[in-house]
Amino acid sequence: MRELNNDFIAQIEALRRRPGGDVLHGLLASLENDRPIVSIRTNPRKCDGALPLRRVAWSDNGYYIDGDRPRFTFDPALHQGRYYVQDASSMVVGAIVKTLVARLAGGPVVYIDACAAPGGKTTAAIDALPDGSLVIANEYDRRRAEVLCENIVKWGYPDVVVTQGDTAKYAAMPAIADIVAADVPCSGEGMMRKEAVAVEQWSAHLVEQCATLQRSIVDNMWKALRPGGFFIYSTCTFNHKENEENLAYMVETLGAEPVALPDFDGRIAGAIDSPYPALRFLPGRVEGEGLFVAVVRKPAGGGGAAASADKRREKAKAAKRPSATVPGAVASWIADEGYALEVDGDKVVAISDKWKALVADLRKNNNVIYAGTEVAYLKGKEPVPSQALALSRLCPDATFPRQEVDYATALLFLSRQAVVLADAPKGYVLLTYGGEPLGFVKNLGNRANNLYPQAWAIRSSHLPDCPLKLI
Repeated sequence: MRELNNDFIAQIEALRRRPGGDVLHGLLASLENDRPIVSIRTNPRKCDGALPLRRVAWSDNGYYIDGDRPRFTFDPALHQGRYYVQDASSMVVGAIVKTLVARLAGGPVVYIDACAAPGGKTTAAIDALPDGSLVIANEYDRRRAEVLCENIVKWGYPDVVVTQGDTAKYAAMPAIADIVAADVPCSGEGMMRKEAVAVEQWSAHLVEQCATLQRSIVDNMWKALRPGGFFIYSTCTFNHKENEENLAYMVETLGAEPVALPDFDGRIAGAIDSPYPALRFLPGRVEGEGLFVAVVRKPAGGGGAAASADKRREKAKAAKRPSATVPGAVASWIADEGYALEVDGDKVVAISDKWKALVADLRKNNNVIYAGTEVAYLKGKEPVPSQALALSRLCPDATFPRQEVDYATALLFLSRQAVVLADAPKGYVLLTYGGEPLGFVKNLGNRANNLYPQAWAIRSSHLPDCPLKLI
């Protein structure tokens, strides 16, 4: 049994007495006694068909893992980006994005995730957006931004930008986004079943601090949103100050228009003591952790999102190609003619033609740590294929020789240990596992140089013998 802070208990009891607060019945008992629920969301671009698992009602690709939590680290499919381990409540972002896209005129959009690490909600949004949309994911903390970048690269979507820094940098730019999502830093009450630190760190002062920070992020990202665009605001906490009161601030101070969302599941609660629509995922009512989410729209004007998107595409077409020389061999490593290769430091990246100008603007104003798809890195004069290329759909099937490996070899590769390939040609070889790309090696004949990123390597002195067969 978890021992909750008495002041936190008093806060929940007070919220229960407000209009609509009866939905909190059973919440404290669940936080004190229930185990967290494990769930995964599959990547529709890499995983065909349904899994023989219980479905998450509000997610097209979400599944519950009953029983003990599997050792996901030792499943190659996780590292291939075929699925993501994510709380079921958070998966609703995908359903919300799909709903909002249907309300926006035109095709591809610009989507900004302002507080994106570790990447679960970003990848859920990617799956719901039209192909060709530009997804910009930002994270303030440098180490968390590196984790975010890793998870997005593994997901394999080509039109992405990862930035690291304060959201104030977006406020200094022209409005560029059709949809902004801000899963703002919060007091973490909704994580009390999963993380002991969420129980230990809670205080009324922390709630106040978080609410102030959240409004500053909202102010910054509101400026990044185009007229007619949508703002998704979410927290993983329960209190009124960080949730309904900040929603009211957006409507009553910033002039946002509240947006009603569909009834994704009858067990999801609504707002408490507020005239504005919102969704509350409450442990004890739903199979998932705590989440508050609301959507507002910026009043239309100045041509709206669709007209701005047209101007953006025209600007992109006029953008000059970079003058740096791309090694000739790399040109054949990607299949899509709608992408331009450019040299960025010691890396060769593929950027969509229609987003080149916007990516250039982002580089001028933000700390961009990743953009487009990294195709190769330069080792002296030799281009070496990148892990991002292996996991991206931009790489044609016939570009590199492929070698299917067994589970033991896959784990050796993911641990960045030496692997030996039988009957494989010399040179760069793309390893596959379960028919899906795993990563590159340079086969020398008697041994193969492992090209898996050192920072991503599994660090364990004992690798299991039996695979985890989720996918």
